Amino acid sequence: MTANLLYAQSGGMTSVINASACGVIEAARARPEHIGKVFAARDGIVGALTEQLYDLDAESDAAIAGLRHLPGGVFGSCRYDLQDIATHRHQYERLIEVFAAHDIGYFLYNGGGGSMLTAERLLQVSAELGYPLKVVGVPKTIDNDLADTDTSPGFGSAAKYVAVSAREAACDVASMAGTSTKVFILEVMGRHAGWLAAAGGLAERTPGELPLVLLLAERAFDEGTFLEAVRTRVNAQGYCVIVASEGLKDSAGRFLSINTDNKVYDWIQLGGVAAGLAARIKQHLGYRTHWAVADYLQRSARHLASRTDLEQAYACGVEAVRLLAEGGHGTMVTLRRLADEPYRWEMASVPLAAVADLEYLVPDDFITPDGFGITDAARRYLRPLIEGEDHPPFRDGIPHYEPLRLTLAATRLPAFELD
Repeated sequence: MTANLLYAQSGGMTSVINASACGVIEAARARPEHIGKVFAARDGIVGALTEQLYDLDAESDAAIAGLRHLPGGVFGSCRYDLQDIATHRHQYERLIEVFAAHDIGYFLYNGGGGSMLTAERLLQVSAELGYPLKVVGVPKTIDNDLADTDTSPGFGSAAKYVAVSAREAACDVASMAGTSTKVFILEVMGRHAGWLAAAGGLAERTPGELPLVLLLAERAFDEGTFLEAVRTRVNAQGYCVIVASEGLKDSAGRFLSINTDNKVYDWIQLGGVAAGLAARIKQHLGYRTHWAVADYLQRSARHLASRTDLEQAYACGVEAVRLLAEGGHGTMVTLRRLADEPYRWEMASVPLAAVADLEYLVPDDFITPDGFGITDAARRYLRPLIEGEDHPPFRDGIPHYEPLRLTLAATRLPAFELD
């Protein structure tokens, strides 16, 4: 007996999330004895609620294979989290109605900790209602803050982008420091976890090679010690490169900078740390400073993706389907590290409840005592994750992405209004 499968993407994108989608769809097509049609929700859980489902039967094998090269989320994503079951049970019941209308017995949610909470709650309600639904979470986040997995697909490529950008910027600033700019600041994502800022430390092959200052979200910002760190590096090497988490906080736990103009369901968008740091340096040290915000570039740079990251993202999609078909549902796919050098890993899984809405931060032993660098332990952990290249096909000098038809299935239920 077969059932249909629904796949959905959630939260911020990565350069390899579509590789996970590719793994899901190809693996599902290889299991006709278990899985019938494959649907993808338009704009994540929002599309599932509003019955906006792409029918992937219309997509060719070649087009699906091409998803390995495509950044962004081909089916659309959202920052819409389902609310507490007790107060918003109608949301979950609506999802079950949509699933029943389309004979969906398998659900894969590709996202971070918040998405795993949604998946875990949906599994709970489906059991209460007696609906036969199997749920598996597919990990994804460039922040690398998912618990119980060696890394989160998407992080390795974003980390590679940050490390390469910091190294190349260092070459540029070094050439101008004698007559112009002495400090460059790169602001990277990381609300509570400083993994991407830590990845900036890979810009140098050996500790101390470059005059770097890393500002991780795990460490409270102190203006005096920060300015002294910058001054010391400029005095010693003529310039300084700073990689800063957007989620820097002061000693009272307050974000240094918030973009209050962008709120989505109580989700506050951060931004402005780099500009603020530049102003402090100019005021107190007088150095000419330039800054940049990596923003979407760090998570969409498929041309610079880590081959390790790509392979893991695809493997997570394949493994998720295997778990659904072979009785491992109610879990999130994870990656288990077996060795650092050479890097070896294997697939594993953990219960959804063990990772739902949890955050994994940079460990203390990964951060140098002064708070401005990474240790050898951090380098051993990070380096394998950015290794290798897997360039997308280029046409006329730019990446070529195979388009999908993206045909919506006919709706069978009344319209649903989002809260």
